[in-house]
Amino acid sequence: MKRRYFLAGAGTLTLSGFLSGCGRESGTALKVRLLKDSIPAQILDEFRNGLDRSARLDFVAEAQLLDLFTRLRSWQKKPTDNNWQERLLPFGNQKTTPSADLVTLGDYWLAPAIRQGLIQPLDPKQLKAWQQLPPEWREIVRRNDTGQVDPKGKVWGAPYRWGSTVIAYRRDKFESAGLKPPTDWSDLWREELRSRISLLNQPREVIGLTLKQLGLSYNTPNLDKVPQLKAALRTLDQQVKFYSSNAYQQPLILGDTWLAVGWSTDLLPLARRYRQIELVVPKSGTALWADLWVRPKNDKSQDTPPLVPQWIDFCWQPNVALQLSRFTQAVSPVLVSMKPGEIPDSLKNNRVILPPPEVILRSEFLRPLSPETAKQYQSLWAEKS
Repeated sequence: MKRRYFLAGAGTLTLSGFLSGCGRESGTALKVRLLKDSIPAQILDEFRNGLDRSARLDFVAEAQLLDLFTRLRSWQKKPTDNNWQERLLPFGNQKTTPSADLVTLGDYWLAPAIRQGLIQPLDPKQLKAWQQLPPEWREIVRRNDTGQVDPKGKVWGAPYRWGSTVIAYRRDKFESAGLKPPTDWSDLWREELRSRISLLNQPREVIGLTLKQLGLSYNTPNLDKVPQLKAALRTLDQQVKFYSSNAYQQPLILGDTWLAVGWSTDLLPLARRYRQIELVVPKSGTALWADLWVRPKNDKSQDTPPLVPQWIDFCWQPNVALQLSRFTQAVSPVLVSMKPGEIPDSLKNNRVILPPPEVILRSEFLRPLSPETAKQYQSLWAEKS
């Protein structure tokens, strides 16, 4: 599964820190490649204003998470053995020094980044606010060397925002047909919604929500032990008008579909523009995703630049976490641990961007699949119709 962002072209933002650093190390620099619109400009300004005058900040925005993963791979690229020209050319297709200290990566990409040697672990002892993160957000970035979640593993990323898979529906269509609005995954199987639904073209999401509807975990390890799963998927397939991970919004706007399943970052802006579109987080729980700060692997230097932990901790400060949550389409994990009275009503009352605590408890991050389970997913996806 991967989240996709089809946005305007990426932009470059270069900031030079100034003002007194109150004794902080001078001449420091921080180079970051981040997902476009995932950090508000005012947060960068605030961080810059707290640094030494000589500190340098270079933030470059990329439009999609895939672009950032591809960038990580390009920094670790080596000459191919069967191409002597590449090996002889001094600048031809050789392994390069990473041009960033930190990169945004989605949690889906964490396992392949670890397996391919694209990133290096973080030291949680250098992160003052690490223990303030909710356990689930700390757990999802502790991995072994194969990329599998491991409570004894190293910390490979720092979550700075998260979202979920949600249901979007046309309120006017439901009302005119006298239908109750959807509240949970089981509503996708309602007969009156046959051929009026669009789903993500992602086996991990669709099979996962079907498992959830059956009262099981998204991360059920052996699908062969769920005998009712295949029949449930076939029935669901009859409900679906089409599958798409990037073209499901327009049919919902036009009313060609009445209900769509998609990612909160896609659908929150849509619901703000079109009043007839409502969003709901399934009450039985849903799939969660997180955007992380990761450190590109650098064979030439294993030292952590001093501004790396400083920036990560800055993102986890409560006031910064609130700003990030208010001005982007996702929410900081810090808010999950905050008391209700510390959260503004504009966020607390938005049950999509910040679901109720009981719904968050029932929700799950999608963990990497074992090779055996991945084959079961592939087989079920091919047989669903």
